[in-house]
Amino acid sequence: MADLDTAAREKMPKSRFAYVDARGEGHLPLNDESHVRNAMARWNQTEFESASDKESARKKIVSAAKRHGIEIGEDDKILQPASGLRAATTKRGPRGGRKTVAPKRRTTRRQTTAARRNIKKAVAARHRRSR
Repeated sequence: MADLDTAAREKMPKSRFAYVDARGEGHLPLNDESHVRNAMARWNQTEFESASDKESARKKIVSAAKRHGIEIGEDDKILQPASGLRAATTKRGPRGGRKTVAPKRRTTRRQTTAARRNIKKAVAARHRRSR
């Protein structure tokens, strides 16, 4: 794939991207054949703000593929219209909500000593087997 550094990416017109988010950041560039192939592969992995944005990006990618002469298989996901969209962010935070992690239990000195003893035994056993 042709390298697209930050300066060149910023100079590209927004019409050369399959999707431009609300902040004006372009996603899935369509400037050459290798970028179109990459956009086809990553279309389903990209977070979109709405289902209509996802469908619009899909149509742009498919038309860019035809323009560059890229064949799309019949079973390719990019050919099927975008059926649904899970929100990228929800009231509870990012996709899937915030993860709560229970605080770890304090380890006693006796447990630490036993763990070190078990590690030494395992290393010694491994050493004996390798001889």
